[in-house]
Amino acid sequence: MKILIKDGHILDPSQNIDCRGDIIIEDLKIQEIILKPGEQHQRHKENIRADKIIDANRHLVIPGLIDMHVHLREPGFEYKETIKTGTFAAIKGGFTAVCCMPNTNPVNDHESVTEFIIRKSKQEGFCTVYPVGAITKGQKGEELAEIGTMKNEGCVAFSDDGRPVMNSTVMKRALEYAKTFNVPIISHSEDLTLSEGGVMNEGLLSVKLGLRGIPPEAEQIMIFRDILLAESTGGGLHIAHVSTAGSVKLIREAKKRGVNITAETCPHYFSITEDAVEGYNTNAKVNPPLRTFYDIEAIKEGLADGTIDVIATDHAPHHVDEKLNPFDSAPFGISGLETALGLCLKLVQEGVLTKKALIEKMTVNPAKILGLNGGNIKTGSLANIVIIDESKEYKVKAEDFVSKGKNTPFDGWTLRGLPICTIYKGIIYEW
Repeated sequence: MKILIKDGHILDPSQNIDCRGDIIIEDLKIQEIILKPGEQHQRHKENIRADKIIDANRHLVIPGLIDMHVHLREPGFEYKETIKTGTFAAIKGGFTAVCCMPNTNPVNDHESVTEFIIRKSKQEGFCTVYPVGAITKGQKGEELAEIGTMKNEGCVAFSDDGRPVMNSTVMKRALEYAKTFNVPIISHSEDLTLSEGGVMNEGLLSVKLGLRGIPPEAEQIMIFRDILLAESTGGGLHIAHVSTAGSVKLIREAKKRGVNITAETCPHYFSITEDAVEGYNTNAKVNPPLRTFYDIEAIKEGLADGTIDVIATDHAPHHVDEKLNPFDSAPFGISGLETALGLCLKLVQEGVLTKKALIEKMTVNPAKILGLNGGNIKTGSLANIVIIDESKEYKVKAEDFVSKGKNTPFDGWTLRGLPICTIYKGIIYEW
């Protein structure tokens, strides 16, 4: 089928394209891009025959988003999420590729698990799934997993996300070994001796609520350690879900010294503070925890100056019954795929980022860090494209999520900017 995306505002940071134009798709690929830079306020009149015409006038047309940090829960926790439901949530949110973390059951610490995830995603998935393998066997932090064989099977990075690698020798060896395969190590930066038993940010509010806190130092100490290890080994280090001002400062200084380091944050870390936990709201319980307004401002600054390279969701769906538990025993995590774009566009609306810079952090940068083909709208590439109605206001309704996880602190929020069409390998999903 020949598809024509007509009169859209095409924004592709990888090619420095930012103007009105048409895109012709045929045989699952982008066949031609017709740019009209001189017609910013004028609809393109040229007639192009196509089987399907998508009118993108007044809409933003961007590459399919790449989320380098999600939890699809399969295998082992299908009652929380499956590859099928998680990738459908991704498509609805504008993501055409996701990278799934290894804390499944069994843990993705062996090529057989990697093979299962890839095979299942090809059979039932709605978007591309890139597995992230475990750094250590069973995520126990003791013995390195088979990084080489898992890389050959399809893993694009390695992380014990959900748990840190507390043993510094093991982490150093992981960075050295991964360097030989040119893949990054993704650090879940948490000093368990400081965070053990903690359920929210440590501060006056945690004291008031009678909840054990997780101090910012628990994140920052491990980031500092991993920076030193990356500096000594030259291995590629990626810091996951940055949540504190001190972390931003450490990463910024490391980059200035030339350390091979990149970093991500998530929408909840620049959208809400620890105050969302008031009333023992378990849907605001995440790890690392929500921090303070001061931290939010520092993260926004880090996004603006390039210290933080990527915005990822850390999509962590849970069954509703689990989040109904008392705060201390409820699991950490937010279901984030279906609210991410609207929350991220607030950064543009507030003047924190340009549209180009935002899209770069959700397409070009994750693709570059992980060595993926994608994150662009180039002639000859697979047609992975998202069309956004930037003026569309909508109310977040958790009950309408297609993800099994309805756990979100943003239920009832009004956001502006909605993916109205996602095209994945030429397949059209319209909302």
